Amino acid sequence: MSKKKYDVYAIGNAVVDYVLECSDDFLIEHGIEKSVMTLVDEERQMKVLGAVTDGIKKKEGGGSAANTIVATSMLGGKSFYSCKVANDEDGKFFLDELANNGIDTNLDGSHLDEGITGKVLIMTTPDTERTMNTFLGISSAFSKEELREDALINSEYLFIEGYLVASETGREAMKVAKKMAEENGVKVSITFSDPSMVKYFQKEMEEVVGASVDLLFCNEEEAMLFTQTDNVADAREELKKVARKFVITQGKNGAMIFDGDTFVDIESYPVSAVDSNGAGDMFSGAFLYGITSGHTMASSGKLASKAASEVVSKYGPRLTFHQLQEIKREVFDI
Repeated sequence: MSKKKYDVYAIGNAVVDYVLECSDDFLIEHGIEKSVMTLVDEERQMKVLGAVTDGIKKKEGGGSAANTIVATSMLGGKSFYSCKVANDEDGKFFLDELANNGIDTNLDGSHLDEGITGKVLIMTTPDTERTMNTFLGISSAFSKEELREDALINSEYLFIEGYLVASETGREAMKVAKKMAEENGVKVSITFSDPSMVKYFQKEMEEVVGASVDLLFCNEEEAMLFTQTDNVADAREELKKVARKFVITQGKNGAMIFDGDTFVDIESYPVSAVDSNGAGDMFSGAFLYGITSGHTMASSGKLASKAASEVVSKYGPRLTFHQLQEIKREVFDI
């Protein structure tokens, strides 16, 4: 059976990350809920940004699904990303990053809509927790119109970003893409992305997940919120009802994988963490690369755990091409 053109076709928000360090007092002073992603308007975001005294540590393309497929692509996979950016400096910056990483997209850089490209303020506190204030800008209008059926049906996996559930047009796009994939034999994977998406959009997320998905990514808190349980042991049993296979990431304790038959525990790699932003996205991206490249779920989990541990030891949600290649050589012994 011939390999499809793309390993992963992803849909999600296209945003540019502005990474900064701050104190817990800064969050309290500005009424920012810690450790979650909060949607804000442009005025609110600019007010918080204007109060930053130490400046921006890093600016780079972001978004949950975008971070995931950049990792997949850097490791050697072939990816397509459906998204929406505006005809502004940040929009062009985002598209340049996709192109530089060999990722195909639905967008033509010379014909972008007017508007404002989404931005995320990623505030990292001394305990390495990351708090995000997101102004989606034009990405809030992401819809089924951004889907490209020819690319989706020629992919091994569809990867759906959970953040899209917060938008009515985004939810519709999630459902249409999932149906399109199922009708064409494309495996469906989804990430919950953030506890707030499950907490505040429980019913909507359940509608998107539907009867089942082929592969689900979540952390412990998201797993318990979605299944309405108070412990991971019960949550993982409930998840079997909606996901053929799933991964529950557990921070410094590694991850647990359900491969369809049994549970596999994945150990973490001890590092000095400075920024937890992007750990889940990196895990998903490396894991998807592993399983679409013929590796077992256990060895893919090992690769994903190593990559995620490395990304939390630096600021920002991404690693370099050379860093990921070195991790791949180390884990797969090639």
